[in-house]
Amino acid sequence: MHPVVVSIQVGRPQVIAGDEPWITSFFKGAVAGAIRLETSNLDGDEQADLTVHGGPDKAVCVYSADHFPEWRRMLGEGAFGAGAFGENFTVSGMDEQSVFVGDVYAVGTALVQVSQPRSPCWKLAARWNRLDLPRLVLKSGRTGWYFRVLQPGLVTSGQDLSLSERPCPDWSIARVNEVSYATGRHKDAGARRALAACAPLARPWRDWLLRG
Repeated sequence: MHPVVVSIQVGRPQVIAGDEPWITSFFKGAVAGAIRLETSNLDGDEQADLTVHGGPDKAVCVYSADHFPEWRRMLGEGAFGAGAFGENFTVSGMDEQSVFVGDVYAVGTALVQVSQPRSPCWKLAARWNRLDLPRLVLKSGRTGWYFRVLQPGLVTSGQDLSLSERPCPDWSIARVNEVSYATGRHKDAGARRALAACAPLARPWRDWLLRG
């Protein structure tokens, strides 16, 4: 199966009411037709907390639709579908095992590059009212990942993602997660240094590896 963008979502910050109101761009709406992808984000997409979200290395949040059936089985949430993880691109035919840091894909008239895994935060838990969801995401390895934009262009749902370059064939997103989040006796300082030497990996992630 060829990797395909099955849906594209964008959203702007909004206040979610409740006992403790919170601001998020997690709730995104599907885009109909072509949309402009720039180096910072998709047209019409914004981040609520720029200290941890957004920026060139996190221009596009990506999640595999191939994971949704397992999440529904585990959590019984019928609404797990496109945009369920606050992602911009919902894709199929690719996942953390088959996607590698540094991979360059052509999609529409744009070129994008895999920059790092997606690190789930508390807003994912708040969205689904599941405090354990970020932990379950990390444990499963079904984290998703980010694209940086090498060449802006127009993209639309239904388009193929065509791999044109794989500079780091040792570092699948799955392996990056394993090395990055290992603790105790499983933590491997040598592997962390080797991963930090992978040039396409986002600089903040590389710095974090070296600090740990």
